[in-house]
Order: sequence, then C-alpha cells, then structure tokens
Amino acid sequence: MSVSFRQVERDEEVEALAHMAHHIWNEYWPALIGQAQTDYMVEKFQSLNAFRADIADNGYEYWFIMDDEGDTPRIIGYTGGRTESETNRFFISKIYLLEEHRGRGIAAAVTRFYEQLCRDRGLAAMYLTVNKQNKMAIRAYEKQGFITVDAVETDIGEGFVMDDFIMEKPLA
Repeated sequence: MSVSFRQVERDEEVEALAHMAHHIWNEYWPALIGQAQTDYMVEKFQSLNAFRADIADNGYEYWFIMDDEGDTPRIIGYTGGRTESETNRFFISKIYLLEEHRGRGIAAAVTRFYEQLCRDRGLAAMYLTVNKQNKMAIRAYEKQGFITVDAVETDIGEGFVMDDFIMEKPLA
C-alpha cells in the first residue's frame, strides 16, 4: 500500500478530522474501555474543540493518513503530536486508522514519517502512550522498534483513568 500524509491546516479539515475521530473511536474503543469512557474521551481529546485547542494553544500538528493507491487518494486515518523541545523528542499523541486498514503494515509508514520528521527537526527520539490492553497496537509499535520505558495511570476526570505504557524509539 502506498501511503502519504497530508497536514491538517484549514478549519474544514479540522472538522473532518473530528468527524473521523468520532467514527474510529466508536468502532474500536468501546470493546476495550466501554462506551461511557469512549464518549468521554472523544469529547475531551478527539472533538472539534479539543483539536482546535491542541493546534492553537499546545503546538500540536495533525496529518491525515492517505491511501494513494487508485485514481483518487483517500483518507484512511489520522495522526498527530507535538515537538517537545524540553526533552528533544516528538510526542506522538494519536495514530488511528479506519477498521479496514488496520493490520496492513501502515504503522511502519507512520513510523517512517515520524522518523523523518524527527531527523528534520534534530530530535533525539519519539514516544507515545498506548493503552495496556491494546495488544494489536503494542505489537505493531514493538515491531517498529519502540520499547516500553514506563507505565502510567492518568486520572482524566469523571472517574475515568487512562492505563498506559509509554513507548519510545530513540533515533540514531
């Protein structure tokens, strides 16, 4: 599969990003964390207002993951994060794919994208958090050279907790 990345820049693209996030989260996460926590996390972290605040106030950048095969490229997922100058790393906040595109090696393309971005910015590493129950994602990240460096439980409010591994990939 030929994959490319298109930066989310215009407000209508941020709206499309939020719509896609709602769809992906509701097809994947209820089985792992329940519908109530899924709804809460979509509103808090994956909604139009959350994306707008991330971009405007927190230095986040987002990209659509594009399937370039066929006559017309199409959006199959999204990713995003931010440079952390204080740690000289890139925090990958989000990597999400539509269901029919999971398990097809796209994580490798996303990793290569971030490796190049980090090299271009002179960053020493990239890292992400992953739910401890998300075995498919953990395997994909390990296959791409990420190692687990910590485990954290984060209270996100309303009685919900994110129970994650922190995985990092140093860059040569």
